[in-house]
Amino acid sequence: MKILNYINGEFAEPISNEWIDCFEPATGKTYGRCPDSGAGDIDNAVNAANEAFLGWSNLSSADRAGFLNRIADGIEARSKEFAHSESIDTGKPLWLTSSVDIPRAIQNFRFFSAAATQFSSESHYTEGIGINYTLRRPLGAVACISPWNLPLYLFSWKIAPALAVGNCVVGKPSEITPLTAFLLSEISIEAGLPPGVLNIVHGKGSKSGESLINHAEIKAISFTGSTVVGKHIASTAAKTLQKTSLELGGKNPVVIFNDCDLETALEATLRSSFANQGQICLCGSRIYVQREIYDDFHQEFVNRTKKMSVGDPLESTSKLGALTSQAHLEKVLSYIQLARDEGGEILCGGNQVTPEGRCEDGWFVEPTVIEGLPIDCRTNQEEIFGPVVSIAPFDSETDALELANSTDYGLATVIWTANINRALSMAESIEAGIVWINGWMPRDLRTPFGGVKQSGVGREGGNEAMRFFTEPKNVFVQYK
Repeated sequence: MKILNYINGEFAEPISNEWIDCFEPATGKTYGRCPDSGAGDIDNAVNAANEAFLGWSNLSSADRAGFLNRIADGIEARSKEFAHSESIDTGKPLWLTSSVDIPRAIQNFRFFSAAATQFSSESHYTEGIGINYTLRRPLGAVACISPWNLPLYLFSWKIAPALAVGNCVVGKPSEITPLTAFLLSEISIEAGLPPGVLNIVHGKGSKSGESLINHAEIKAISFTGSTVVGKHIASTAAKTLQKTSLELGGKNPVVIFNDCDLETALEATLRSSFANQGQICLCGSRIYVQREIYDDFHQEFVNRTKKMSVGDPLESTSKLGALTSQAHLEKVLSYIQLARDEGGEILCGGNQVTPEGRCEDGWFVEPTVIEGLPIDCRTNQEEIFGPVVSIAPFDSETDALELANSTDYGLATVIWTANINRALSMAESIEAGIVWINGWMPRDLRTPFGGVKQSGVGREGGNEAMRFFTEPKNVFVQYK
């Protein structure tokens, strides 16, 4: 299969005619190739975005909303194809892409379509003098750079609000998982989106991504990915004072008190540990259980983890699929070995899996639970981003808070307790951008999404995204 760039409303091969092999993680085999784009391709995309900006930004919000809804309609009409393609490209189970990834991408376009017609600004009455009101205008050409773990889900999460408020977008999906972004290009053409409003350029971060963040005509950068790359983008953007929204890594704690609903906590923690093979920034990778129920919880948690089937993502019985790349497989296995070296005990998992049949060369790892690690070891401090969790007991609320806040990350935290006073007190003191109490990952798209410390800068979602992609201008009218 040949994936192409989408620039100025048309498909285009890379100027250099250089290509990147695309792999199916479940089999370890190539299924096609995508462009290895460079600075010239980025220039063409940014120029197209700038040419389209005046017309797009001057459309009514209702007209822009109409285009976003037509894109959502197009994805929905081909939802089975999108779900299958996402599974092939990422290695995640087909049931997951069908029930979560693709429906959420559709929802993102529909949500911000509605938001485009309801977005409002502020006014301030200055007593005895006049009134101030705030205009919010789109920025121009903006960059949306998305990761490989939730390809269409997170790409649409950025593109939709940027387009809704009148910007034109140059998007760069991960070169590891480019397929559904290419299908989105097809949908955009079918929806009649004006040329240049959305441009999608494929390629390596070190090449096309670097050209994009350094481009003088890019007014803002929205990025989701690693903290290391996020810091590089921040330092680059600082030179030209570009706006940045950076959603970065996590090392999320799950804090389980002895008065929780144990069955509900067990079931949800199993999901929060291993959903999408642990390749979600919101997964809980450090599990802390109050000592009174630690033995019961940890025994049952390990038993249930052992029963999770790992195999062909296209089989409905597979709870876990493949890791998304061979390099990532090697990284995850290296961290499991590091945990052993740091004195951890592997309670279950810890090994590469070799399924029979078509997936015998795929990149699979058992869900892994580790006990006995010190709080400050690398395994407990660094983001692994795989089906690997550590588990440890705690005694008091003070202990739990210290453990939860013990890393440089601060994205999300889960608290399980029946004591609402304790829950609210913990939530206030936890160093995280998101705190869930007695649940994991219920998402309301109106709420601010993002982290603190090394987990990012800025917020996405709802009005936060709409504000990021606009520039406020105060206007004062004196009438006395």
